[in-house]
Amino acid sequence: MNRIRATIESHLGSHDVARILYGTIVGLALVLALESEAHGAGQTAAFIVIAALVVGVAELFSEAISTEARQRSRVTRTELRVLGRDAAAVVAGAGFPAIYFVLSALGLCSEDTAFTLAKWSGVILVCVYAFLAARMAGITFRRSAWHAAVAGVAGVAIVQVKSAVLH
Repeated sequence: MNRIRATIESHLGSHDVARILYGTIVGLALVLALESEAHGAGQTAAFIVIAALVVGVAELFSEAISTEARQRSRVTRTELRVLGRDAAAVVAGAGFPAIYFVLSALGLCSEDTAFTLAKWSGVILVCVYAFLAARMAGITFRRSAWHAAVAGVAGVAIVQVKSAVLH
């Protein structure tokens, strides 16, 4: 159990959290945009994966150029590996919803269920990260729960407004 806690604490203390959350928000926006379009589940999964890869490459490209400008020198291979890992976290966050559409394409759930899971799993992820971040910052359980609830309400509001506009 201590090893699991140490792994979670290490992850929460990394830059991966910001990158995964950023990717999750991008993925959620993409899912909401695709929901109103008439595509099959396989096409939707492909769109999400391709968009996630494009956002990840854009992240890598922009960070590499930014690093060179700040340091006034070329990016080293070591720095590029770190930037690549950061970009991979964005791709994971943005691309995660594709899993639900692959399951739908395989006939394991309906496309409507895939959209529902894709939207709400993103909101839940934001809530969990908000709660854990607050707890690690020394905030009480109750206030951490409030912190997560506020993040969740914001996520739900985004999903509801976007869904209402598209339907």
